[in-house]
Amino acid sequence: MPFKRLLTELVEAVPGASGAILADWEGEAVEQHCFGDPYDMKVTAAHWGILLAQLKDLHPKLHTGPVREALIATDRQYAIVGALGDDYALVMTLTDSALPLVALHCFRATAGLLIKEIY
Repeated sequence: MPFKRLLTELVEAVPGASGAILADWEGEAVEQHCFGDPYDMKVTAAHWGILLAQLKDLHPKLHTGPVREALIATDRQYAIVGALGDDYALVMTLTDSALPLVALHCFRATAGLLIKEIY
């Protein structure tokens, strides 16, 4: 499966992207591409994956439909985390100088390709 290629293309297509990782429902890395420490990327994905799971649990109470993704802004970076079905998550990290909506557009396209590969 071309997971590595898809993640590499995603990170390289977005100015300011620092990494992307595909993780399973337990937060374990399936594949990743990043410019920094791969271990740090795995830890980041696990933490953002926990947040995604909590957001997914909210949707029955909010009557908004299932949560697909979240764009999170911090003082030093952006993170996009999205559900790929019930079993996987895609996490992308960006520097604070990145354009998050450009990244979100590329993230969604890659998520769709990953879903086709997985399911």
